[in-house]
Amino acid sequence: MAAADDYDAAVALAVFHAARAGVRGLVECGITSVPPLFLAPEPRTSSPSPPPVENAILFTIPSVDLALPPSSSLPLIRAAARSCGFFHVTNHSVDAATVDSAVSAVRAFHELPLTVRSAFYTPASVGSVTYSTIPIQPGKTSAGRFLPWRDTLQVRFGPPPAPDLVHLPPACRDALLKYQLLTTELGKKMAGLLSEALGVGAERLERAMQVEGLLMACHYYPPCPEPARVVGSLEHTDPSLFTVLAQDGVGGLQVRLHDGR
Repeated sequence: MAAADDYDAAVALAVFHAARAGVRGLVECGITSVPPLFLAPEPRTSSPSPPPVENAILFTIPSVDLALPPSSSLPLIRAAARSCGFFHVTNHSVDAATVDSAVSAVRAFHELPLTVRSAFYTPASVGSVTYSTIPIQPGKTSAGRFLPWRDTLQVRFGPPPAPDLVHLPPACRDALLKYQLLTTELGKKMAGLLSEALGVGAERLERAMQVEGLLMACHYYPPCPEPARVVGSLEHTDPSLFTVLAQDGVGGLQVRLHDGR
């Protein structure tokens, strides 16, 4: 192994991308330590330990049932949007089978043999479909970029002209297109409800959504030999109008409220 002073991050990144294997490829090679490219620039911290139950300040995630008439759902959406900024949606018409199929299809793609999936590897964000390990930018207190311990299949649906999906892997194409159609309809519905609930004018957010388009990010987190030294993501605020998240059974989503909780 070269001395630390001889390490060149740019060269290491170029070599990593040239392999066209992603983080999954490192795992398949049987690595036992994390390459420097993936070492988080700051010690990873977790949320503070919760207070004893008797002293805990409980927070209930807002829930909105879209089967309710607007007269009942709009006040719930208004309250959630103006307070914590997120809520759990039920009866949203994106059936569980479609969600499960999309998640399973994406996982199957990421776990294809290297000789198959490497053909889709695109380290630069070019076109409508990108498959790679995308660097993330640390916060203002840290300099430089580093690689998260994840691979991402990213698909941009719009804005117009129509996206070029010729590079969308066949292993997950049908499942993701079906999921995209249903979530787009859900997005339009939520944009309309949010516009009305927040009093910003009918269809204002739906028009903004059409201009912004839709970005689907399908993350895959392989097992890591030293999980305490890497991150799958950093604390961040999504730059999009709003995010529709399909949460799997593993969990891990954290949201910081305005009061710091």
